[in-house]
Amino acid sequence: MTQRSHTSEFYLISDAVGQLTVDLLKSVAVQFPGINIKTTTYPFVQHEDNLLPILEKAKQTGAHIVATFVKKELDQLANDYCQKNGIYYNNVLHPLIQLVSHDTQTSPDQKPGQRHLLNDQYYKRISALEFAVQNDDGRYPERFKEADIVLLGISRTSKTPLSIFLAFQGYKVANLPLVPEAKLPEEIFQVDTNKLIGLTNDIDILNKFRRERMRSYGVDEKGLYSDDNRIEKELQYANDVYERLQCPIINVAERSIEETATLILMFMNYLPTKGN
Repeated sequence: MTQRSHTSEFYLISDAVGQLTVDLLKSVAVQFPGINIKTTTYPFVQHEDNLLPILEKAKQTGAHIVATFVKKELDQLANDYCQKNGIYYNNVLHPLIQLVSHDTQTSPDQKPGQRHLLNDQYYKRISALEFAVQNDDGRYPERFKEADIVLLGISRTSKTPLSIFLAFQGYKVANLPLVPEAKLPEEIFQVDTNKLIGLTNDIDILNKFRRERMRSYGVDEKGLYSDDNRIEKELQYANDVYERLQCPIINVAERSIEETATLILMFMNYLPTKGN
């Protein structure tokens, strides 16, 4: 298909947080690099008085509407208004809610996002985030055994962002930076091998990231830190460590944090939504 410079506008409306529609449109946008997909998010729209002005604005601007309404009356109002005014409308939750209701002969609670109750699952996530922050950069090797996952890797292999992302899903993650000149803590050899993940990256990408980091610090970008020979030495050292530990290796090059995290959970044989 021939790519054209064009804009497609969406209003993302939810009676809860609405993150699902945001993520959905991001996935769609990736498929159209030559298209400007404009989105406006309207979370916590829980009353008709809040919804109608948004629908009227969509009519004026020609925006499409993608929603995650669990409240039947809001879904009905939006659907009727959009049909009457020729506006594209899709409540992405509705077909699935109907399907589960039909299969189980059970009526849905119609509680938006369950109000994100402060339950045990919520506090597990908070605890996991605290653990990830406290155990970043191998600060407390003695706590490695408490972790669900221990990430290893040289500098610029996404250890910290992966730790935080996985913590948001309820996993306690520690990470250990690998440096050829630094002795490995004995505690890493006491961790269950099934909890260990080795991270690596391509030399050219590491070189680029490290140069950018050095520039941000106001130092010469051509130092040892970004030297290809140095990077190759670090990568070889990391591979030797991974072989000693017999842990799986994931190359983070050209992968998003979400993609890498999914691969990690596949290796760990965890469900991707632990604690949800």
